[in-house]
Amino acid sequence: MSEALKGPSRAEEKLFLAEDLVSTPEFFCAGGQAIVYCARSPGSDSLNEDAAAAINLGPGRGIFAVADGAGGLPAGEDASAMAMKHLAAAVGSLDREAGSLREAILDGLEQASQAIQSSGVGSATTMVVVEIDGDQMRSYHVGDSAALLVGQKGKMKHFTVAHSPVGYAEAAGMINEREAMAHEERHMVSNLVGSADMKIEIGPLTNMAAKDTLLLASDGLLDNLWFDEIVECIRKGSLSTATKELSARATRRMQNESGSQPGKPDDLSFVLYRRR
Repeated sequence: MSEALKGPSRAEEKLFLAEDLVSTPEFFCAGGQAIVYCARSPGSDSLNEDAAAAINLGPGRGIFAVADGAGGLPAGEDASAMAMKHLAAAVGSLDREAGSLREAILDGLEQASQAIQSSGVGSATTMVVVEIDGDQMRSYHVGDSAALLVGQKGKMKHFTVAHSPVGYAEAAGMINEREAMAHEERHMVSNLVGSADMKIEIGPLTNMAAKDTLLLASDGLLDNLWFDEIVECIRKGSLSTATKELSARATRRMQNESGSQPGKPDDLSFVLYRRR
């Protein structure tokens, strides 16, 4: 992946902070088509604690991000918004000729964590960021917001592991997906932006084919749909159709909890991207 960026003189950014029932039309970003969906938990009167971003950095380059303010802690919507703003500021101030996008993303996450700690209210947020450079991508994540890359035939090319006891157990094969969905500690997250011991996991450089689909999502999606359902929804067809199907299925599950299907009311935010 190229470290030097030669794009527009300033980043073209779309930030979605505490939004409710926002489904953007497909738009051009990072050399492909993207779409963003954000909604607060069904029936909730509180603000959406999720945030999302799409930042275009020139031909074939850009970043996408999703953050989820930690439930049970104060001012979750402020923490996710603060994280997104610091990320955008760090990327926006990047020297396009000699700057490293990787370093800018890491700086943005670290600055966000310090700012959230300095606010003194005890808030925190998860966050997942993906950088796009031509036909390659790399993920950065803290917590259980996730990124996955799926081929047109459903092949999983990249998937982040949740920073949580249940996420690690499932990745290690100690429990299966159904057991993980129903686990009483599924809500516990062991790594957060805003914590003194935050760790940023950097994913491998991954090649993207022209029809691969990238998804970034908060746990509002991952706690309500089975993995195979998500893959089937996004692997082909238009991004708009995939967005409608994902949001409709997740919302139905949140509103109709049952023993046979997952169902956890929560804020729901995700970004879909496909190279042109």
